[in-house]
Amino acid sequence: MYTNSIDLRPSYYLMPHDNESSLFQALMGDVTPLKQDTVEHPKSHNVTEAHIARREAAMWLDENDPQYLSLEHAPMLKPEDLIEFKRDGVQEGVYRKLRLGKYPIQARLDLHRISLKDARDALVKFLKQCIEMDIRSVLIVHGRGEKSNPPALMKSYLANWLTQIKDVQSAHSAQAFHGGTGAVYVMLRKSSEKKLDNRERHQKRRS
Repeated sequence: MYTNSIDLRPSYYLMPHDNESSLFQALMGDVTPLKQDTVEHPKSHNVTEAHIARREAAMWLDENDPQYLSLEHAPMLKPEDLIEFKRDGVQEGVYRKLRLGKYPIQARLDLHRISLKDARDALVKFLKQCIEMDIRSVLIVHGRGEKSNPPALMKSYLANWLTQIKDVQSAHSAQAFHGGTGAVYVMLRKSSEKKLDNRERHQKRRS
C-alpha cells in the first residue's frame, strides 16, 4: 500500500535517495495537476506499413521527442492479459526477480483517468526523471480498462510504448499485491553517470 503517494492526475511518487532530496524537490517543483480526468481514445485508423515501422522503432529518452511514441495504433490487449517484455541481454534471473515483484519499488506513476496524450507525456517525463536520479525499478499503474472503449486501451498503448523506449530494459505485469494485471513493473537502464562510477570503482579495485 502506498500511503505517501502524491494525489495528482497523473500522479507519481519518486522515492529519492537521502542525498538526492534537493534534486527530488527541484524536479517535482513544477508538477501541477491536470484538469483532464477522462480517457480519450484515438480515432480508428487502418494499420499501415508506416504504423508498423513506427511501432517497431525505438527512442532514447534523451532524444526529447515523446511524439515518436504513436497515439495512432497499438496491438490491443485484453484486461486480463499479461504485459511481458525483455530486451536481449537481460539475464533471466533478473527478469524473474522483476516479474515476481522482488525488486523494491523506487517510484510509482498512476495513469488513471487521463487521456492517452497526457499519459504518454507523463510517462516520458517520469522515466526521464527516474533515469536522472538513477532510479531503476518502478511501478506504473494503468488499470485493467474493463470499462474503456475498446477494453484495456491505456494498458495496450502503455505496453506498446514501453517496448519502444530503449531505456526500458524489461517490463512485466505486477503481482496481485501491487495491482496485478492493472499495473506493470518496469526495469530501467543504469544512468550514464552510474555506469561511469561503477567502471571507475572497478578499475580502482583492479589497480
